[in-house]
Amino acid sequence: MPSTRVIKVPDVGEGVAEVELVAWHVQPGDHVAEDQALADVMTDKASVEIPSPVAGRVLALGGEIGQTMAVGAELIRIETAGVAAARAPSAKVDPPAAPEAPRAAVPLRTGPAAPTRPPASAEHATGERPIASPALRRRAWEAGVELKDLSATGSAGRITQADLDAFIAARGAPGPAAAATAARPGAGCEERHDETVVPVIGLRRRIALQMQESKRRIPHFSYVEEVDVTEVEALRATLNEQWGAARGHLTLLPLLMRAIVLAVRDFPQINALFDDEAGLVTRHGAVHLGVAAQTPHGLMVPVVRHAEALDAWAMGAEVKRLADAARAGRATRDELRGSTITLSSLGALGGIASTPVINRPEVAIVGVNRIVERPMLRGGAVAARRMMNLSSSFDHRVVDGIDAARFVQALRVRLESPALLFVD
Repeated sequence: MPSTRVIKVPDVGEGVAEVELVAWHVQPGDHVAEDQALADVMTDKASVEIPSPVAGRVLALGGEIGQTMAVGAELIRIETAGVAAARAPSAKVDPPAAPEAPRAAVPLRTGPAAPTRPPASAEHATGERPIASPALRRRAWEAGVELKDLSATGSAGRITQADLDAFIAARGAPGPAAAATAARPGAGCEERHDETVVPVIGLRRRIALQMQESKRRIPHFSYVEEVDVTEVEALRATLNEQWGAARGHLTLLPLLMRAIVLAVRDFPQINALFDDEAGLVTRHGAVHLGVAAQTPHGLMVPVVRHAEALDAWAMGAEVKRLADAARAGRATRDELRGSTITLSSLGALGGIASTPVINRPEVAIVGVNRIVERPMLRGGAVAARRMMNLSSSFDHRVVDGIDAARFVQALRVRLESPALLFVD
């Protein structure tokens, strides 16, 4: 006899309490095999694919693209038969309820049906703190909305994203763009005459939240220095000519990484993480160097671990491996977290100067601008030199201006006298 299997959002580890639903691979009515991918969820910049533990037919989906779901919430219902039914937590389940709103579907119930919309908010009804996810609380705070003023349509009096959207729309403020486009699972962009509304979901949303928190919580200051890279570029060309075939082609990036590794030895307050809530700065002896990489999915920061133990060729190889994995969507959670300082480069598009945003909770980021050949005075004579700016940002709560300047000068000295890169 067929029975219904309720599949819940799994615990993906690392103490994660909620995930964002970023893709459905199935729709109601589809037949799925055991271990077939059902959905993709995202947490902390890492995408996790959720497979089906059983074979059967999809009855209902428990959420919409872009919705934040708690671990343990109902993800999907699958009709199973035979031995699969014996593994189901319950053989008797009520028919699935339809989602109430296009953006944040009401979780499907297994007990007696609740009223569609309680007459008052969760706090008014119970006298307790409104039930809402951390992501929704943050949105409400940014929009200046008190949760106690909202009516809750979710199960057990939970406030949904749709409840917040409706409240914002009712008071005349523009709601989130995602509400206009998430009316169907898998919704992407929606053309409206001469407008295109794009939902900010998945990695794009994670990046937006991370950048917002970094700028809101960190008092940034930037320091820009011009560096003559003529000699290091000449050395790089020589190394590639002699050892490129055997050891791999060197770009400037691993040489910059090497300069950072050596410079932070004298400036431990820069290779550090600041927990501003606990008021603690952790200085690291190891250098876990994040290297910002642009991917089709958005900006990612793969981490070269223990860069202090690698030579330039090993760093170059590891950067390439991580960047390829990130662009292909194969980078693991551990490969995208745990950096202690970040290097950011836009290559030929690097411009003259920039003000990079610190990768919180780090306290420093080194930005690389493009190399240009310019006439420069050397020993009273004009000579063509290859020049590049380093644009670096620092957390002024932890790093004093004089220390930031000395650190960048230490980088400059090593790059302008590249033999120092090979001296410990």
